[in-house]
Amino acid sequence: MQIELTQRIDAAVMFKALGDPTRLHIYNFLRSCCCPVALDESGDVRPVDGPTVGEVCCHVTGAQQINSLISHHLKELRVAGLITVERRGKNMICGVNRKAAHALAAYLTDGSENRNGSCC
Repeated sequence: MQIELTQRIDAAVMFKALGDPTRLHIYNFLRSCCCPVALDESGDVRPVDGPTVGEVCCHVTGAQQINSLISHHLKELRVAGLITVERRGKNMICGVNRKAAHALAAYLTDGSENRNGSCC
C-alpha cells in the first residue's frame, strides 16, 4: 500500500511539472535529442549526452542568452525527476531521465491489461 502511495505522489509531481506548456515543450525537445553528436576541434564526430541549457533556451525562446524563466522551468523538470542537468566543463548538459519516463509510462499502463475494459 505504501509503495502505491509513493508511486502516486511521484506521478503527481511529474504530471504537475509537465502540466505547464513551456515545460512540456522543453521535455518534448529533450526527448527528441536522443542521440546528439558534435564536431570536435579536429572535425571528428563525437557523441554528446544532450543539448546545453543554452541550446534549450535558444530552441524555446529563440534567444541566445539563458533567461531566468527557462532556468526555472528546467529546475522544475529536474526536481520532478524528469530530466537530468549535469555540468560538463563550462556547459550544463540536459537530458531526459529515462528511468523516470519508463516509471511514468508503467504507472499509466499499470494493470490496464488485466481490467478488460472494466473499472473494477
